[in-house]
Amino acid sequence: MLKDHELFERKVLLKRSFSPLKLLRIGKSLKLPYFNQSLSRDLEEDRIAYEIASSLDDEALEEIFRKFPPWGWVTFRGSRYTLKDGKLQLKGSWDHLRSRLEGILERYGSKSSKVLRTFLQSSSNSIEALERSFAKFDIEGLTRDLEHSSLIAVSYRGGGTKEWYLPEELIPLIRDVLGEGGSELTYSLGPETRVATEQTSKPKSDETVAEINLVQNMDAQFNQFLSDLLKNRLDETISFGKEFSAQKLTEYLSSLFGRVIYFDSFLSLIQQYSLSEAEILTSTGKKSGKRTGFNLALFGEPGTGKSYPTRDLILGTRDGSVPPHGVVGRNRYAAGITPARFIRIAQAYEGRVMNFIVPEFNEWFRYEGMVEILKIAMERGEIKYEFHKEVVGPYRFSSFLSVNYNTKVQKKGYQSTIRDPNFQAIEDRMVCRLHRLTKERFLELAESQRRLALGEADFGEISDKIRDHLNLVYAIQTSHPLVSKKFSPRPILLTKEFYDRLGKVRNLILDSLDGESVPFSARLEDRTLRLAGALSLVAFFQSKDRFLEVDSDSMFQALSFYVEEAAVRSNESFEPSEILQKIRMA
Repeated sequence: MLKDHELFERKVLLKRSFSPLKLLRIGKSLKLPYFNQSLSRDLEEDRIAYEIASSLDDEALEEIFRKFPPWGWVTFRGSRYTLKDGKLQLKGSWDHLRSRLEGILERYGSKSSKVLRTFLQSSSNSIEALERSFAKFDIEGLTRDLEHSSLIAVSYRGGGTKEWYLPEELIPLIRDVLGEGGSELTYSLGPETRVATEQTSKPKSDETVAEINLVQNMDAQFNQFLSDLLKNRLDETISFGKEFSAQKLTEYLSSLFGRVIYFDSFLSLIQQYSLSEAEILTSTGKKSGKRTGFNLALFGEPGTGKSYPTRDLILGTRDGSVPPHGVVGRNRYAAGITPARFIRIAQAYEGRVMNFIVPEFNEWFRYEGMVEILKIAMERGEIKYEFHKEVVGPYRFSSFLSVNYNTKVQKKGYQSTIRDPNFQAIEDRMVCRLHRLTKERFLELAESQRRLALGEADFGEISDKIRDHLNLVYAIQTSHPLVSKKFSPRPILLTKEFYDRLGKVRNLILDSLDGESVPFSARLEDRTLRLAGALSLVAFFQSKDRFLEVDSDSMFQALSFYVEEAAVRSNESFEPSEILQKIRMA
């Protein structure tokens, strides 16, 4: 009779070495009873691998690998079986790996054990996340040695980042070396493995399962950060918040980046506040059906500094020259992710509000059908997508995107480099900011890069205070259990004054357009309302009123966006500064 660990290793080995369709062929060739029935198109890979694994001896297993060549790039290093370069060996790799692991743990000390426990808790770990969790520790050296020793494997590489996972067959070995074996050493053997979460009990793909584990790790990061804030910096954060405002945020960012390019970083940080999805009320206090969350797009010619605000400022840079400013554990860096992978992993975020940072949005539209699927995602609709061999969904996407993409900027307006003629429907669902490389912008970019390169950009303690403020406001507005007994979320009230000013701006813009045609949709006003609501969250602690009202500065910032975006959409047929001047004088 097969022992548990032998059956476990065979099942994992088969799943890794062959596609579900090839496993089906193998099962039928063995004339096993399970494969006599009519199997659905949506193959239950775990069940198929289990039926084959439990019906073989080692001699038959060797014969399968001779008759059905496995994928050449696959490796497997178990206690009983080893697969390398397409060759199956009936001998284990654990003795050699155990010796290597013990040597690495001795070399890097006790903290390396904690790093490995992090790997046990999550299926994917990026170097950025590990460096944030284990400050002042040689994460780069440890992960390099673990990867070189084949104890961890690369799951993603691109965009200057790297992620690893623990191969499933090595998890029992790692636990044993860390002293977590014994009764806790269990194996996933069942004939059918389905992953159930609080969000859904539907079967998941391997990519989705891995992403669910990543989400759980991100939750743990946020909870740890928030706990530390509440314990050590709560009074200081509230005191800071009583003086903080959209104007103070503007001053902070413009002192770092200049009066021209600061607004990109400003929008990116306001989007972070918007992730709390605070409720927006009408001027009479009734529900408007709107919330603060919005998608953000920075577009223009290459080299105009689009990636910095959405990536470096939010996540921080690996060398520490730019500290992270975003909500902890709520930003998924999506560099290198294909549209197909996005559609799969997005299912793991069903019912959650996160932010996907996509630095090369153009690439997604090389694939047909992406406009329609992204329209559904941005409208928070139900996604169901049929690939050649699988069906993903249905699930409802509730997160947001912050993206960068390249366009050809002309003397007046711009020309999209994305060929899909329906791409405008995507732009119509985002807060958009055009990057025009003027002489003034060029000089500010050059100066900003010089200061960063020389270490002269002084973010100071205020960057940490802004981040604490953002995360605390987010926790309150999302009714996080750690703060819900002390603080209550507050809806945002759009005052009559705001609606009056919005109407005046609308009329000024329409009067400035040539002809009767309006080159932008009414969704522009919806985005303006959401932006105004998100801006009011910056001043959360300035009053104790039941509602948060949009102050005059936040009002002006939101209306400025409305004017600039309308000008871009109309090929700059009017000068935004003239209308903005009239707004200031009103």
